[in-house]
Amino acid sequence: MTRGCWALVLLLLPQLLWAQSAPRPLPQPKLAPGLQASPTASRASQTVRVSVPDPPAFRLWLRLHLPTAQATQAGASARTLTVTGLDAAALAQLAVSPLVDFVDVGDRRAHEERRLNNSDLSVNGFTVAQARYPQLTGQGLTVSIKEQPFDPNDLDLKGRVAAAGAFPGPASDHATAMATLIGGAGNSDPLGRGVAPAVRLATSDFARLLPDDGPQLAQAGISIQNHSYGVGIENYYGVEALEYDRQCQQYPQLLHVFSSGNSGTAASPSGAYQGLPSWANLTGQFKMSKNTLSIGATDPSGQVAALSSRGPAYDGRVKPELVAYGEGGSSEAAALVSGLGALVQQAHRDLRGSLPPAALVKAVLLNSADDLGRPEVDFVNGFGQADAVGALATVREGRFFTGTATAGADRVFTIVVPAGQHQLKATLAWSDPEAAANAPQALINDLDVELLAVATGQRWLPWVLSPTPRADSLSLPARRRPDHLNNVEQITVVAPAPGTYEVHVRGFAVPQGPQAFSLAYEYSPVALEWHRPPTPGNVQPGASTTLLWQWNGPATATGRLEYRPLGRTQWRLVSAAVPLAPNRYAWAAPDTTALAQLRFVVGSQTFPSDTFAIAPALALQVGYTCPDETLLQWRQVPGATGYQVYQLSATTLVPLGLPATDTALVISRTQMALTRYYAVAPQLRGIAVAPGTTIDFATQGTACYFRSFLPRQLVDALIRFDVELGTVFKLRSATLERQRPDGRFEAVQTISPVTSVRFAFNDQPPAAGRYLYRVRLDNVAGQQFYSGTEEAFLLRAGLIQAYPNPVQAGASLTVVANSTSPITIRLYDMLGRFQRTATAEGLINLIDTNGLKPGLYMLKVQQDNNAGQTLKIVIQ
Repeated sequence: MTRGCWALVLLLLPQLLWAQSAPRPLPQPKLAPGLQASPTASRASQTVRVSVPDPPAFRLWLRLHLPTAQATQAGASARTLTVTGLDAAALAQLAVSPLVDFVDVGDRRAHEERRLNNSDLSVNGFTVAQARYPQLTGQGLTVSIKEQPFDPNDLDLKGRVAAAGAFPGPASDHATAMATLIGGAGNSDPLGRGVAPAVRLATSDFARLLPDDGPQLAQAGISIQNHSYGVGIENYYGVEALEYDRQCQQYPQLLHVFSSGNSGTAASPSGAYQGLPSWANLTGQFKMSKNTLSIGATDPSGQVAALSSRGPAYDGRVKPELVAYGEGGSSEAAALVSGLGALVQQAHRDLRGSLPPAALVKAVLLNSADDLGRPEVDFVNGFGQADAVGALATVREGRFFTGTATAGADRVFTIVVPAGQHQLKATLAWSDPEAAANAPQALINDLDVELLAVATGQRWLPWVLSPTPRADSLSLPARRRPDHLNNVEQITVVAPAPGTYEVHVRGFAVPQGPQAFSLAYEYSPVALEWHRPPTPGNVQPGASTTLLWQWNGPATATGRLEYRPLGRTQWRLVSAAVPLAPNRYAWAAPDTTALAQLRFVVGSQTFPSDTFAIAPALALQVGYTCPDETLLQWRQVPGATGYQVYQLSATTLVPLGLPATDTALVISRTQMALTRYYAVAPQLRGIAVAPGTTIDFATQGTACYFRSFLPRQLVDALIRFDVELGTVFKLRSATLERQRPDGRFEAVQTISPVTSVRFAFNDQPPAAGRYLYRVRLDNVAGQQFYSGTEEAFLLRAGLIQAYPNPVQAGASLTVVANSTSPITIRLYDMLGRFQRTATAEGLINLIDTNGLKPGLYMLKVQQDNNAGQTLKIVIQ
């Protein structure tokens, strides 16, 4: 041992001697709940994480007392170590070491949190936001999807996957769906469009539940990481929660978004909320972190799904902080919010030249959310349903402040509220220093927010929930009082009087200051915001569609719903009194093709929708794919003034040339070489509406004109063929050809002109036997195109034939029977000795000749009670 090591041993000797003589019962506060169960049970090669105050001293202690154990750095901090090679006795010794602050579980098997794959960008206002702010697409930003790898070759992610060549396989459908919700370009279909369709996407493995390496994330330009996965319900502030909070401090512009989980009806197995069904059931201690976001899931109507995990966090903090539409669970909801976070970051960067702190993104998202469930904040809906339009408007209109707080200091910000506002709301958020592992309360720096009406002196405190671990207490509505638990605080005022307001941010207790903070605010008049239409696709003619909007006004209000085609001055009544608070209405769209508008009339106010299309989604078909050109075609849409064809570029669908007035378009050899993906959309009044599904022209089952060429029956008394083409465009004639004994083909029937894509040919050859056929197409330019070759057997009903004859010994003899009932086949040699038998029900049957000597044989076939047939067979 070196002199330095001996000096360290002497320095630590009192502690080491104490550790050797310490009692062996495990002190519960030092052990994670997952390690407290059956602590004396045998565990072979247990792996844990430990939080230590002095890593060099701990490593020395480990070498002296647990020499078979190994310690490696687990997270970004040297104070978090992974220790392997522990049995039950070693774990007990580790847990009582004075050099260990906390013993946590190692990596657990994470699982994806989604049951279905369905989403709708209109529910949270994403489609409206995309229409209103088309420049906000996530351009120049990168979002990481931490779980299993997504498909880097997915059409909707084309050209925007970071390090696509290094992706491990196989791809996960769940991860691909999350990537599409975050940043799909809509190349495959309008429903394949995500929230931030130009964002770059990266993958990360959730096998390691600690945060990814911070410098690597920064080098890759990742500003948001999505976590749509969970483990079991874990209610404590563990090493993973600590490390995520620490990383958010080290990289203040990095936002982590977690799904809350799909265990909403379960009870926590440990912690203060143990045994309370439907409370405190977030799936993973990493979701207990303060500086991240946890997202719950709602159904399309805005009701939190029964399986969406609820709060509070282990110490009574608000979790989840936000909810969003997730038909399949909280995975989808988290992905949508991750995409929205990228748009908020871009809006701030484009206006101010830099990415915002994650605390500001968090404040903006929570302040703009639409209240759901019990009034104000609650442990089921958090601060409400994500609202893309409100979040982006907050940033673009500069309705936020940033600053720093110290203990006892008071920062004041002024807001001038105009008359006629329905609500004033302000939200404070800050990225708090990490707490110690297993801390009873996670908050370190405690800030307070208060709102003051300057004219009247009236004051408002933030909304606070009761954290008392009883179902009746957790269900209580929020009350106004100081908040000393959360690092997010929100104040709302209904019908604020016009005038000047002051927002005061004070440092109640700031032991690790100064503390940076962000403050977002909004005031909103009585208004109605349409969410659907528009949608990613068109409203289908004659079908029921659900209209969505966001009503900001009295809960009892009703509105008159009206409709008109674009260009008409008169509005048609849909319903005289639609309740506005449910924010949805089932509308039977008229059976027409048109650009149109809807509107609500509420008192003297009118709220028109954007112009939307009532039109079918066009299906693109391939007429032919020949070496020199491909014909694309589609059905005619009544009322369409033209059609726009799109082709896939490096990343997105782009218009191909000028709009077509016909329902077909020829793609040249050069264009075919550029891309195989195309879509088409009708134009209404010169405006291209949403295209239909994108197709790969090379995989549509249409070669050069031919879709299929097949015999109607393989064995028949009359040979008949059915032909299906992709198109009759430029065709002059179609000819059935039969192969002659010399191998050449001769024409047996010609159809001219060809007026239908489906037709039939008949042929009656001169003798029973096997024949080969093909179809030749002649076009107006004199070119000829051939189908593949098909065989057919001419044979009268009830008869049989055998091929080939002679047959090589060991080869299969084909027995053809024009019979609908089973037949019995027997093979005899010329001395009448039985050789083979088989029972067959098919038209074509094979007889094995292995082991038969060359010579003449008799093949006898018996069908039902009919007289048998006998054929002479030569085996060579």
